Amino acid sequence: MVLKKLCMGLMAATISLGSAHSSDDCFIAKENGKIVKQEGPCTKRHSPFSTFKVPLALMGFDAGILKSAEEPLIEFRNDIKERLGAPNKFPIMLLWPRAQTPTTWMRYSVVWYSQEITQTLGFEKFQEYTQKLNYGNADTSGTSGKNDGIFNSWLGSSLQISALEQVEFMEKLSKRELPLSKEAQENTINLIVAQDMWDDWKLYGKTGGGTIGWFVGWIEKGDRRIVFAQFIEKNNSPITSGRIAKEMAKDQLVSLILS
Repeated sequence: MVLKKLCMGLMAATISLGSAHSSDDCFIAKENGKIVKQEGPCTKRHSPFSTFKVPLALMGFDAGILKSAEEPLIEFRNDIKERLGAPNKFPIMLLWPRAQTPTTWMRYSVVWYSQEITQTLGFEKFQEYTQKLNYGNADTSGTSGKNDGIFNSWLGSSLQISALEQVEFMEKLSKRELPLSKEAQENTINLIVAQDMWDDWKLYGKTGGGTIGWFVGWIEKGDRRIVFAQFIEKNNSPITSGRIAKEMAKDQLVSLILS
């Protein structure tokens, strides 16, 4: 009964937050290696936006750039301010112009911290990691003719990934089966634990939003694990598309648990 009420509440929240579904919207979920639900064109590729922070965390930990959940603490320098400007499209961006740790980077989806990781890696290593992880089309070139891939290839630019590929990537991470160190995978997973959910299920995931919205990750309880990806097209809500995608995914996941 509690879960049914929760499911109804999430459905109401989704309806109030979002607009009409686009023909490109997609939800896909897998359990035990099998697709248990799929709606929409889930093989169509899109920019990952901030869901790319998950592979960036893996790269950072594997390369020794990220030391722990709290290190390194990187100050908000003047050169970062000049590059970033004064982002204020959404309230959460007001938390960006300050010192950040890996935890706050992931929690507040801080773009400039991602760029600090890629710059420290250098373009060749960044490209090598993306290809090694077999992440989407693995194209880190960036905007044609601008040589800016190290700064924004994942932000509405050259790097593209489908919802199905997101699920395959997150499934490997959830099993600690990606071709990077186990320590890097454990540390990354610890950064993306979102919250305890319904009836002792635990949610792991990352939102992504820009002109589109993502929420990707998995839920687990005991020996059960459901890996998922929710993609939505641009909507007219003042709330970030990633937050709307997250609520839509949670609604879908409750339905799967109850079915």
